[in-house]
Amino acid sequence: MKRKSSLLGRWFLLILLGGVASAAIAQDVRGVPQAGYRYYEIGDLAAPRPGKTEAAMMLMGGGDFAPDAFHWWIERAGHGRVVVLRASGADELQKEIYNDIGGVTAVQTLVFDSRKAADDPAVLRVVRGADAIFIAGGDQSRYIRFWKGTALNTALNEHIRAGKPIGGTSAGLAILGRYAYGALDGGSVDSHAAMNDPMGSEVTMDKDFLTMPYLSNVVTDTHFAKRDRLGRLIVFVARAAQEKGQSDIVGIGVDEDTALCVEADGRGRVHSLNGGYAWLVMPRHTANRLSSGESLDFSAIPVTGVGADSRLHLDGFKVDNAAFTAVASVVDGELQLRPH
Repeated sequence: MKRKSSLLGRWFLLILLGGVASAAIAQDVRGVPQAGYRYYEIGDLAAPRPGKTEAAMMLMGGGDFAPDAFHWWIERAGHGRVVVLRASGADELQKEIYNDIGGVTAVQTLVFDSRKAADDPAVLRVVRGADAIFIAGGDQSRYIRFWKGTALNTALNEHIRAGKPIGGTSAGLAILGRYAYGALDGGSVDSHAAMNDPMGSEVTMDKDFLTMPYLSNVVTDTHFAKRDRLGRLIVFVARAAQEKGQSDIVGIGVDEDTALCVEADGRGRVHSLNGGYAWLVMPRHTANRLSSGESLDFSAIPVTGVGADSRLHLDGFKVDNAAFTAVASVVDGELQLRPH
């Protein structure tokens, strides 16, 4: 009996040690490269979800976050679980959301470094468990190369169809419209280069990645006024209109430190730390000249500023109490802008 008791004791000890080892491995997964990704978490993943989710879009132009925008977005996530998707960086954003913004049960982060991870069952479980998904800044070409046409792409569109909040900043905003500037040449084209060679290799356009409500005819841009991007957004609109064969493409640019928050019914409001705007570029006609090897000619393009006191109705692209109105033209690759 003594020998049997000793064997049983050793057996229980092995089970106990095995459980400790498994827990340690589970902890060690955080931040350690897996098959094409790294994973981080903060908060209580076992906590019940406090409230119901509502469809909502948070379109952020990059830079610092406007807390009011994040509070609005988290409320529409039912104060539940946020998943951050990115292809560079680490867990800095999840710490900011959980510790500084607050009001969520947990935040999980997936940092991708290959396409393989976008079909990983463990990754998909995390994404499908999200009450809200936020796509961080970085390089949008990685998002297109790593995610487009994968199971993750399908899961993102399922999240949107389920009426759950989604948001993105900088590169994460650039991919939210049906039409997108993909930066697939490894660079970031500026307005001067885009207007002077709109059909050139630096203007790499993509489409049909996400199916966002109200953005089916939209191409977005970021860091807008600070990086002087009106000219290149006009090029993106011209290119998308040519691709579609129709003139109903709309451009939305968002300034740094600024977010356009869109309700389920398409009403949008701007939150900003510095008086920034969302810029609505809506020509309703095609370019006068958009040809290979030639600079852009595109006349009489209405430009409308959406400020903190404005309301944007995305169901018809109408703006109440516009912050400003102007008319833009591109003549031989040069931008002209006059108040309206």
